[in-house]
Amino acid sequence: MSLLYCDGLVAGVDEVGRGPLVGNVVTAAVVLDPAKPIDGLRDSKKCSSKQRDALRLLIQEHAIAFALGRATPAEIDQLNILQATMLAMTRAVEQLKVSPSQVLIDGNRVPPLTIPTRAIVKGDDVYACIAAASILAKVARDQEMLELDERYPEYGFAKHKGYPTLEHRKALTTHGVLPEHRTTYAPVKACLTPE
Repeated sequence: MSLLYCDGLVAGVDEVGRGPLVGNVVTAAVVLDPAKPIDGLRDSKKCSSKQRDALRLLIQEHAIAFALGRATPAEIDQLNILQATMLAMTRAVEQLKVSPSQVLIDGNRVPPLTIPTRAIVKGDDVYACIAAASILAKVARDQEMLELDERYPEYGFAKHKGYPTLEHRKALTTHGVLPEHRTTYAPVKACLTPE
């Protein structure tokens, strides 16, 4: 099934990184040009790393506008992951260099925007702009995990991208909690020594 392109300035928004124990939640907002469809565009989870990198370049080249938004581990711990994700989505939309007439969000919740906004479950399988946002967010977050891996190679972030794999949980127990960890997440909380 081919993805739908929207007429007018419609922004697609998606997030990556709600489940990991470490790092930012990253969102992207993308306004695509229906006159410049991008071949092979689909949900980031259905692409290889190499395909995502190639698509990211095409999106950045052909999109009318795109922007990233983030919420930090401290914000996630303070607000909770849902509210932090909404904050990151708002930041992405507000950083677009055009004002969209509508925002389509992947999922079932919408951030408090002043623009008409609609949540679409599995929207990255339906709308090209949401699929494009999922790719930009995924590539950006994966890059952040690679950078974290260079600083803390013993945690294996390049491999598991911060998700609560057995390897990550063992590293937490062995090496302790990093400033970049989300301390309200149960596996991290369990490794914090009571003060």
